[in-house]
Amino acid sequence: MERRAEPAASLLVACALRIERAALRSGGERGAPDGYAVLRTGMGPRAADLAVARALAGPGGDRTAVLATGFCAGLVPGMNPGDLIVAEETRDPRGTVTCDGTALLAEALARAVPGAAVHLGALTGSDHVVRGQERAQLRATGAIAVDMESAATLWTATRDTRHRRGPVAAVRVIVDAPEHELVRIGTVRGGISAFRVLRAVLPAFFDWHRSSLLPRR
Repeated sequence: MERRAEPAASLLVACALRIERAALRSGGERGAPDGYAVLRTGMGPRAADLAVARALAGPGGDRTAVLATGFCAGLVPGMNPGDLIVAEETRDPRGTVTCDGTALLAEALARAVPGAAVHLGALTGSDHVVRGQERAQLRATGAIAVDMESAATLWTATRDTRHRRGPVAAVRVIVDAPEHELVRIGTVRGGISAFRVLRAVLPAFFDWHRSSLLPRR
């Protein structure tokens, strides 16, 4: 007998690392929509591509809301660990994906994590950890932050634009920045700040998902 594919999630929150998934789960799931799921993709764009494609392959995958999240590197001087990045678009060598509902998402994050700085802008993808001069080069392209999976996640989620109806977004928490690189003393403190912020963001994700279901004027 042919095995039927499992239905896709209604809201898929994708992260790469075990610690990111732990932060999200420790924040609780009160208010989560039916069919909500956290997907740990593994590190790097190829792992994200494969994991997200599998997760969206089931019935209803074209209607799934997809939100990429986790930690990232800030590119703009003055950013600090624990700051939030709301992507207006994600970029990688394959192209650019425009995110949905960014203003509403930023407002929801400000409510969920009072006092945390929220930055809106372009989030660029990389296949390796970015340090030093490369950080400045990416900033020169107009990007405000970089990570390894968000662009791949959203590219995979939207590659069949003829049938895609679910919204997409990316929210990242800065774990290092130009004045707070991972190789420096203070990394642990920065990591703790980022973890605490990441565990508090789920209510904002659920608000964003609910708003995406409202009729558009």
